[in-house]
Amino acid sequence: MLHMALPPAVAPEIIAFYTDGFDEATRLTSSADGALELVRTQELLRRHLPPAPARVLDVGGGPGIHAQWLSADGYEVHLIDPVPRHVTTAQAAGCKAMLGDARQLEALSDSFDVVLLLGPLYHLLDEKDRLQALSEARRVLKPAGVLAAAAISRYASLFEHTATTLLDHERVHDAVKDILVTGRHDPGRKGFTAAYFHTAEGLAAELAVAGFDEVKVYGIEGPTWSLLKATEQHTGNRLTESPMFRAALAAARLAEAHPDLLAASSHMLAVGQP
Repeated sequence: MLHMALPPAVAPEIIAFYTDGFDEATRLTSSADGALELVRTQELLRRHLPPAPARVLDVGGGPGIHAQWLSADGYEVHLIDPVPRHVTTAQAAGCKAMLGDARQLEALSDSFDVVLLLGPLYHLLDEKDRLQALSEARRVLKPAGVLAAAAISRYASLFEHTATTLLDHERVHDAVKDILVTGRHDPGRKGFTAAYFHTAEGLAAELAVAGFDEVKVYGIEGPTWSLLKATEQHTGNRLTESPMFRAALAAARLAEAHPDLLAASSHMLAVGQP
């Protein structure tokens, strides 16, 4: 098991992005594709989590969006995040939250029924760091526990920037081209912070290397999320209560039985057991 004498350093660019440049607290409620991600994440987690009041460690839980509904469902949720703004927001919302890093958890071994990694794998560009985060999650899980780890799809930026028409810009076009080849959005590039974009096969393989069994990978938003984004972006109409939103949700559910459609989802959720 990997341990470090000092807490790992989170890239200053990532802290700055979520402190000054982006409001993660509204990401899943301010747009139709965000709402689709939230609804689908909820239904997938509720399908796999043990009954409440199981203990949940929400690693990289941000401002507490998921911790709040899980607590309302009766779970005992503990949240950690490396961004002080997120921890403050989560605490103000009533969450048990503290600063922490996915690669060096302070929790005792075999102490949680569930570990959520719904954000950390996005921002760990090096495989060794992602494997360390997954290994730490496995360490703190009870033997019959459940890991749920989210990743951004390798192809999400292609769909997103087409929907917003930004793919027409040379700078964005070149960044997307590099992501498709390498999976990396390197530090210093504009438009997003440092990030890693997984393939479904790569995500499953990393969980397997970290010692997780019975790994299942789901497409969260399904193959039509970018249609929602494009329509909402170019009409100015909020679509969360629309027939189009309901159709996109139905499409995400239908797509589960067809692994070839995983690549079209914006985010993926991998579920496994230690």
